[in-house]
Amino acid sequence: MSQHNRSLALGIGFGAAAGAAWGFVFLAPELARHFSPLQLSAGRYLSYGLVALILIAPRWRAVAPRLGRAEWWALLRLSLLGNIFYYVLLASAVQLGGMAMTSLVIGFLPVAVTLIGSRGHGAVPLRQLALTLGLGVGGIVCVAWQALGMPSEASVADRLTGFLCALGALIAWTAYAVSNSRWLARLDHVSSHDWSLLTGLVTGGLALLLAIPAFSGSSTSDHTTAQWGAFIGVVAGMAVVASVLGNAFWNHASRLLPMTMIGQMILFETLFALLYGFLWEARWPTALEALAMVLVSASVLAGISAHQPRQPLPEH
Repeated sequence: MSQHNRSLALGIGFGAAAGAAWGFVFLAPELARHFSPLQLSAGRYLSYGLVALILIAPRWRAVAPRLGRAEWWALLRLSLLGNIFYYVLLASAVQLGGMAMTSLVIGFLPVAVTLIGSRGHGAVPLRQLALTLGLGVGGIVCVAWQALGMPSEASVADRLTGFLCALGALIAWTAYAVSNSRWLARLDHVSSHDWSLLTGLVTGGLALLLAIPAFSGSSTSDHTTAQWGAFIGVVAGMAVVASVLGNAFWNHASRLLPMTMIGQMILFETLFALLYGFLWEARWPTALEALAMVLVSASVLAGISAHQPRQPLPEH
């Protein structure tokens, strides 16, 4: 296997692993529905910050001198965009509009990131991505049709608010994915794992500020011991699985793949979010949902094919 193909295979593997880890965050608001999106976000990132602090502490003296003011400002912006803003909006969207609708809107991430990254280094021309983008949009349309056709107890106002929150989450994470990939490309003196932990450390500091409005007031005293136990388990699980492992996998993928292909890897998050939703609801996917998953998978495979080096035709 050539070095190019080996890098592609490893990058795809890391991208799929990140999607599997991140899909869990769509289910978390349902597992801890008694808590607000602000509380879920504060709890998740306080846990993430604590885990990141423990993991990076032994190497702090070696890592800290490599960071200048520009890197710390970048970590602050990335933490706000890709963690705090994104998850408050995503959790609000899930609780107001449901997992299917939220997965649908976030499913546009590959299209957005791929279009923005189409001018980056290693990107292939957009005309070569027409098939993969078309298949991805086809899968999203199937999920949309299914979501809009399903009966819902939520009011029109709640569903509209949920949709707008999901759209805001889409914008925040698109900006994060593009900016983070560009920073990783220029950081040859900081490992992707350390960059992920540093992001967690900064996010944890922001979560300390977020916790003040999130947990102040009388609403926190209304929860039972069992509800608090479930909340702690959920936020700790998100911190370890989604934030630490998921972000580490993603940063590895970002260094191995061009940005247009990174966009395709985000499709795995949508796929796993849907699978977790089916398990939570204890049902099989409908025909439209199954077709959507097939189209999404075909889109990823088409994206991989578009990035394979073209072999010259043999001369006769």
